[in-house]
Amino acid sequence: MGFDARFLGVAAPLPRVSEADAAASVELDYVHFTVVLDTARRFARVTGVNVDGAALVEIERGDRWQFDDRIPTDWQAGPLVYADNDLDRGHLVRRRDPVWGSPEVAARANGDTFRYPNAAPQASGFNQSKELWLGLEDHVLEHARVHGQRLSVFTSPVLAAGDPPYRGIRVPLRFWKIAAWNASAAGRDGGTLAAIGFVVDQAPLVDPSAVREAIPGEAPPLGPFRTFQVPIADIAALTDLRMPELVAADRLPATVAVAGWRQVEELDQILL
Repeated sequence: MGFDARFLGVAAPLPRVSEADAAASVELDYVHFTVVLDTARRFARVTGVNVDGAALVEIERGDRWQFDDRIPTDWQAGPLVYADNDLDRGHLVRRRDPVWGSPEVAARANGDTFRYPNAAPQASGFNQSKELWLGLEDHVLEHARVHGQRLSVFTSPVLAAGDPPYRGIRVPLRFWKIAAWNASAAGRDGGTLAAIGFVVDQAPLVDPSAVREAIPGEAPPLGPFRTFQVPIADIAALTDLRMPELVAADRLPATVAVAGWRQVEELDQILL
């Protein structure tokens, strides 16, 4: 159960919450992944999943979202947030990522991804445009296959004070993702940690004054979302999470980082 910091053969721990956020945070372990839930915002402050690309199993998806019964329901943003509007339950840990191992374990992992602590509201245009944002992990995993076929991925919304209020929650406008792998031929027994970071901005898809109710027969006024490859140090600052191991492992060249965030429109634009 839970995220394994040594899964890659080199230390790649889950980013840690600050002392100021610790009291409102609860750590929830699932099969092959962990969610650190902010009980005040009712969304994850960070998630971490271990992906074994060589042992992935195909499991029927299902779509039965449930509360995590280990914690109070009022700590979780449940179905009312997503009812009768243009918001999707966006998986933070991708459904497919922890689904590996024996059939029984893979089935449990699949079901665990459908817990509300692993969801965050995403405008339908964001969540259904999967080719780039969700394809990032597949792209990096293919790169990592040469070095041991394992990946650790950290994802969460940016829980900003200015996020627009809606139905007792505030809708995050940005999400971040860090993919980490062992860049050494040593594979699982020591080596060199490598990582890359991304931020996706769904602000163009969300009415910042309020997430409006869906109007029957009317197409939502959704525009394109934007994905950026960014310095991992910027993600640490943006989220107030401590992740020195990942910052030190960043593969984004310093000469590129000083020029600011790089908008990515095609997978081959990612710098590994």
